[in-house]
Amino acid sequence: MFKFLKGVVGGSGTGLKDLPYNIGDPYPSAWGSWNHFRGTSKDDGSPVSIFSLSGNDAQDGHLAAGRNGVKRLRTVRHPNILSFLHSTEVETHDGSTSKVTIYIVTEPVMPLSDKIKELGLKSTQRDEYFALGLHQITKAVSFLNNDCKLVHGNVCLASVVVTPTLDWKLHAFDVLSEFDGSNESASCLIYELFSGSKLGKTEELRNTVGIPKSLLPDYQRLLSSMPSRRLNTSKLLENGEYFQNKLVDTIHFMDILNLKDSVEKDTFFRKLPNVAEQLPREIVLKKILPLLASSLEFGSAVAPALTALLKMGSWLSAEDFKVKVLPTIVKLFASNDRAIRVSLLQHVDQFGESISGQIVDEQVYPHVATGFADTSAFLRELTLKSMLVLAPKLSQRTLSGSLLKYLSKLQVDEEPAIRTNTTILLGNIATYLNEGTRKRVLINAFTVRALRDTFPPARGAGIVALCATSTTYDDTEIATRILPNIVVLTIDQDSEVRSKAFQAVEQFLQILKQNYEKTNAGEAGATGGASAIPETAGLIGWAMSSLTLKGKPLDQASLASSSSAPSLASAASNATTTATEAPSVKASHHTRANSDFTDQPAPPSPTSTDGWGDIENDINEGHESDKDGWDLDPIDEPKPAPALSNIQAAQKRPVSQPSRPPATSSRPKVSTAKATAKLEDDDLWGSIAAPPPATTSRPLNLKKSVQSDDEDPWAAIAAPPPTTRAKPLSSGRGRGVKPAAPKLGAQRINRTSSGM
Repeated sequence: MFKFLKGVVGGSGTGLKDLPYNIGDPYPSAWGSWNHFRGTSKDDGSPVSIFSLSGNDAQDGHLAAGRNGVKRLRTVRHPNILSFLHSTEVETHDGSTSKVTIYIVTEPVMPLSDKIKELGLKSTQRDEYFALGLHQITKAVSFLNNDCKLVHGNVCLASVVVTPTLDWKLHAFDVLSEFDGSNESASCLIYELFSGSKLGKTEELRNTVGIPKSLLPDYQRLLSSMPSRRLNTSKLLENGEYFQNKLVDTIHFMDILNLKDSVEKDTFFRKLPNVAEQLPREIVLKKILPLLASSLEFGSAVAPALTALLKMGSWLSAEDFKVKVLPTIVKLFASNDRAIRVSLLQHVDQFGESISGQIVDEQVYPHVATGFADTSAFLRELTLKSMLVLAPKLSQRTLSGSLLKYLSKLQVDEEPAIRTNTTILLGNIATYLNEGTRKRVLINAFTVRALRDTFPPARGAGIVALCATSTTYDDTEIATRILPNIVVLTIDQDSEVRSKAFQAVEQFLQILKQNYEKTNAGEAGATGGASAIPETAGLIGWAMSSLTLKGKPLDQASLASSSSAPSLASAASNATTTATEAPSVKASHHTRANSDFTDQPAPPSPTSTDGWGDIENDINEGHESDKDGWDLDPIDEPKPAPALSNIQAAQKRPVSQPSRPPATSSRPKVSTAKATAKLEDDDLWGSIAAPPPATTSRPLNLKKSVQSDDEDPWAAIAAPPPTTRAKPLSSGRGRGVKPAAPKLGAQRINRTSSGM
């Protein structure tokens, strides 16, 4: 037969040429006299099944029954009945003989007997799959008998086929006829299924050894000698004892998912990952996974379903994952459901590497970026952490023109943990920025902002980030812009910050020393000291573990070691713990920041609209960028809230150019001899170094028991040293504070000082 079909395709016939399908290899078994072939569409190559039936006489009884089957299959539609696509009848001539062949094209299926052998299921898993299949065929037969008033006449193993999603479907409608109440044909599918052999004679139906005990009573009623007394198939569906198992219940729930309420859906999908572990793996991947992906894509599933989808997707090959799972995930990023967005960000490490850079840049990132400005601190932090996976796939235009601007704002976020993690992220993605952007952004972000943050883990993160990106900086930047800012942290009140500062000082001094020795030896000196600096690629591991071990402190890695990459996680072990308390984050350090800073949102950079300046502008190689944040051209902004002015005041302080005149305060100047003397005696590092963090982390409302006469009243908020000693009129309140010089006669009463 197969050779004959090949000859027909070769051109001996006329009608088959018009068939819009290609005939492929045959299956080893089929129903009755039919042949079952694999096939594909000539239009799009989609798979189909092709059934053929041949006869030498147009009036052959087999052909007449076949034509009846074609007519019935075309008109009867049900989810558990084989779907009809196309049919044709071809007459071919070979000499003096002629042959008539009927072709039926259907959805792609394979014989049930072949699929059972292929699956190789055993014991409980086999019984659960058989129950699922029998449930589906029973619904098909019930539809024919009760709704269509038709009798199939030959429900057997050969008349059942299986789809790619492992659904059982009924076909072979050749003897399908109207129900007249006297049909004595018997159903043998149950017998053949459990006995594993084809029914030879009716007496064999009495052999019930292999039939499950829960199904046996209904099986016997189906075989009643009187058709009118046989069990109606609709009643068979009510057999809860046999048809109630994990596989049947799971698929039945998903089939009627739209009828379930949110509580039922949430409970079901939270249990689904564990249930899927106990079900046959191939059935899960071919049947349940497509149902799950479809329900998520069209909005009928809830957020916990994504966890189940990724769990099942992990059992697929990389290629199958990209075809069956990734398209659904990419579409979900456009969802407005906040729970779906949170679930996607929490599991981004499981699928992020499989998404192409173009899809991330054009379809994923625009939706993810909305989370940077979300009102939920938890969602902002998840969005931030997801960039560790997504940023390497972004274009330079997106990195510099969009992502860095969002990170600039997050570095002054009201949540200390988010500020800390922003610094960590910058250290991790530094290698993906172009050289000009790195030169402009990194030092200002790590020194002007991170090292002067009131949250100790944020300062520690800034130190570690500087060390991790040390290959980026030349000797001049290290000596004039980095070391001066780190040295002052060696007297930080937080012991972890002090420890990191000492290690960082040693590392950068070692770089300078090595470059000096190379220069003296006549060697070509590497400006970054790569031999002493660990590569930043090792930092990827921290952010991933931070995402999965959220809230758990991680081990601290040595910054001075040249054999292992520095861990940014150690710089923010307390920050990740704080992040779990969103939206309200409170520092538990013994040197915790001022409580005022956690009560009010941090302001944007006082000298730039985006905090770090226009990233897309050309890079200025000079030190003019040593201003607030990452900006080059300061612009005016509204005055920030008083309780947060300390952050901006600290960030206004320049970090380089010792020859630059000291920054002046925005307060009115009052020239006095004492102020001039104080300015001359100021610390030589004052113009480039950060103020001692010990004062920045002390609460503003905490008064010292002893104050010296020359103490600067702005020191508590880390502002630059003022050029005058001017104080507000109310500054005379309190004891032990030297009053301002008297200017009015009325003020001399009871306020004279022997020092004047």
